Amino acid sequence: MASQLNIRPATPTDVSVLFQLILALAEYEKLSHAVTGTPEALQEHLFGSRHYAEAILAEWGDETVGFALFFPNYSTFLTKPGIYLEDLFVLPDYRRRGIGQAMLTYIAQLAISRGAGRLEWSVLDGNESAIAFYERLGATIMEDWRICRVSGEAISNLAHTKKG
Repeated sequence: MASQLNIRPATPTDVSVLFQLILALAEYEKLSHAVTGTPEALQEHLFGSRHYAEAILAEWGDETVGFALFFPNYSTFLTKPGIYLEDLFVLPDYRRRGIGQAMLTYIAQLAISRGAGRLEWSVLDGNESAIAFYERLGATIMEDWRICRVSGEAISNLAHTKKG
């Protein structure tokens, strides 16, 4: 069955299918209301004059069934670049076929080839099956760390905060 699986970098012609997978991820997570981006913005950010992120696609036979989107980060303690995996998603009908693991393996190989000191991502506290899966792959769940996020009006407020 593995011969039916192909993992490859996304190309500009893939933006439409990639955006459809992003919408499927949002629907799966019951966050469709949070999607405010557009295929045009995705096209610009992945393939425009400045590349903010990269994406890979998982194909099962002739179907595109999953994606991962990631971008570089940096570790000051390691003084090495790293890769941050923003999203990894496989359509529900194609799960338990090794597709998610194949995408993580692909990105880990990219990390090694780029001299990265680490590959990291976030997982929701309540997603026990994902946590168990990631731990089986060798990931450490960082219990003492929490994600901080400033967005929307809050980022504007922070940008205009005066000293003192």
